[in-house]
Amino acid sequence: MTAQTPPTLLAVFAHPDDEAFSVGGTLTHYARKGVRVVLACATRGEAGKITVPGMTVDDLGQQREQELRAACRALEIGEPVFLDYHDSGRYERTRHDDPKALMNLDPLEIETRIKAVIDDVRPQVIVTFDPHGGYGHIDHLKIHRATVAAFFSSGQLPGGGPQRLYYTALTTEAAQGLSRMGQDLDPALYGVSEGTVAVSVPVAAYAENKKAALAAHGTQMGEQSILGRLSPEERAQLEERMLGWERFSIGGTRVPVPTLPLRGLFDGVAGGEHLDG
Repeated sequence: MTAQTPPTLLAVFAHPDDEAFSVGGTLTHYARKGVRVVLACATRGEAGKITVPGMTVDDLGQQREQELRAACRALEIGEPVFLDYHDSGRYERTRHDDPKALMNLDPLEIETRIKAVIDDVRPQVIVTFDPHGGYGHIDHLKIHRATVAAFFSSGQLPGGGPQRLYYTALTTEAAQGLSRMGQDLDPALYGVSEGTVAVSVPVAAYAENKKAALAAHGTQMGEQSILGRLSPEERAQLEERMLGWERFSIGGTRVPVPTLPLRGLFDGVAGGEHLDG
């Protein structure tokens, strides 16, 4: 990284709206510090469920692309990079016969595509899903595995590849909260212990950005969505967790870890020392 090149963070996720839930505040936090923040989205969410009663959309993928662009503006980051794969869907919407759906693709193909983005963007830090894909969605799992593979294979790129890889971290307490709100999650399986959390980013200052980003995903945030079905008390509890802190564990590193927990995603990363004082 030269003096003219800003520190860069690459976030890799599967669908429009994935970014808003778990890392939206963090993306705004670092963007305001002058970090170049790049969001790579694998699909346009073509197989998503429209959660607004009576809403019809001619092209859901195109609609959700525009929603993601609006969410990125709300988060104060640049335009998203689309990997141009298809959403695999879930339940009755599962796209078993779509050759471009993530669930049907060779993992090496996805890895190669992500590695090309890494080569183009040259991030010092990458953030992606945890090993359980948040709540087990097959597309999340595919992107997690391909991003991890791309992180390690990108060490052969000029400059030696990204210095640090992080996973979004759902604590056991947070998983218990989601389980109480109707999500079919085993907190002991999907949650991680506090000792596993390497970075906790305070994001309360960016609560309005995060709320606006979530609202931008209008087709997914209607009254029939999980959020829409929550009682006011449940929603307040969820927002308290989502809008206060965002947590991450370490998936890989090419530089020493100075201490745990780290002060931020760029702690110990060359060229980013000033970001996490």
